[in-house]
Amino acid sequence: MKGPLFLLLVLVLGGQESSGCPNHCSCIGSHVNCSGRSLLSSSLPTSFLAGTTELLLHNNHLTTVPNQLLDGLTSLHSVSLHGNPWICDCGILYLRAWLLRQPAYLRAHQGVNCSQPSSLRGRLVAYLTEEEVLDSCHYWYCDLAFTAQVCLFVFVIAQVALLVALLVFLRKFERLSKEVWRTTRESLIAEGESVTFKDTEI
Repeated sequence: MKGPLFLLLVLVLGGQESSGCPNHCSCIGSHVNCSGRSLLSSSLPTSFLAGTTELLLHNNHLTTVPNQLLDGLTSLHSVSLHGNPWICDCGILYLRAWLLRQPAYLRAHQGVNCSQPSSLRGRLVAYLTEEEVLDSCHYWYCDLAFTAQVCLFVFVIAQVALLVALLVFLRKFERLSKEVWRTTRESLIAEGESVTFKDTEI
C-alpha cells in the first residue's frame, strides 16, 4: 500500500518541479501557477508550456506582457491576470488584442484594469479603444523627435542671425571701402594739382 502512495506523491511533486516548468512558477501537470511571485514584466518567463490549460499570473507587478508570449497557449481553459498594475500605453496593445481574441468562457479580461495613466485608471484593458491607448503613448523617440525639431529651429534661427550679421558687415565694409576709395582719390587729385602748380611756377 505504501508503495503506490509513495509513487503517487513522487509523481505529484515531480510535476510541480517538472523540467518544462517556467522559472518562478510552480506546475502541476498542465496547470502553471506564477501568481503572487512579485514578478515584473521584465522577469516574466520567456515562454510557457504549449499544452498549458490553466495559467495564473495574478497578484504580481506586471505592467505589460511581452509580444507573442501568450500566442501559443491554445489549450487554455482558465487564466487569471488580475491584481497587476497594468500601464495602458502603447505597450498594452498586445495584451488588449490577445484578450479580445479569447473566448467569453475564459473570462480572461476580468480584473485586468488600467492603473496608469490617470485618465484611464480603472478601465478594463479589453474595452479600451486603440485611439485611447495611442493618445497615452509617450515613447522616447517622440521626445527625441521633438528635441530634434527644436534644435533644428534654433539652428535655422542661428543661421539667419549669422546671415543678417554678414550682410550688415558687408554693407559696412562696402561703405568703408567707398570712403577709403573716395579719400584716396581726393588725396591723389590734391597731389596732382600740387605737382601741376609747382610745374607752372617753374
